[in-house]
Amino acid sequence: MNEYEVITNIIERRRSVFPASYLPKDIEETTIAKVLAAANYAPTHKLTQPWRFVVITGEAKAKLGAELGRIYRETVPEAKFLQKKHDSFAEKTAQAACILAINIQFHPDQLPAWEEIASTACAVQNIALTAESLGIGAYWSSPPLIDHLDQFLGLSADEKCYGLFYMGYHEEAPRKANRTPMEEKIKWMK
Repeated sequence: MNEYEVITNIIERRRSVFPASYLPKDIEETTIAKVLAAANYAPTHKLTQPWRFVVITGEAKAKLGAELGRIYRETVPEAKFLQKKHDSFAEKTAQAACILAINIQFHPDQLPAWEEIASTACAVQNIALTAESLGIGAYWSSPPLIDHLDQFLGLSADEKCYGLFYMGYHEEAPRKANRTPMEEKIKWMK
């Protein structure tokens, strides 16, 4: 296979794989480091490199699950509170081998926020593709509760959390992508 075929194969087979499908198997720190190293090569205007990650493993996963449950209990009106939803946070964090808090450090004096968000999204795509190439399932979760994680994650005033990236080994069969034809999304101007 040439390089184009290799990268196309990885891109086309990448799918969200959820914690319920993860095997009870740790991801070694050296492997997590490889996945994160790929993020560092995302496009970055003015070289601000805004992506920041908090790596959550081991006992910290249970602490995150408890914190998400606490935030849910405190922010959701009693009439809309669901015990099953509350309990799902601890369950999902326990099922994951590793969780990355996806954070952005903004540079408002240099760039508009959307450029920093786009750059970080590219970094996360690099992470997702690298994880896929290593047989690690993953998905990017962005529940509204992340708006309340600043203190838990130790974020500075110029940082904001944009999601939790769950990862774990799995044995799911590959799934075909559900995409409409690309031709329907392109307008050529010649």
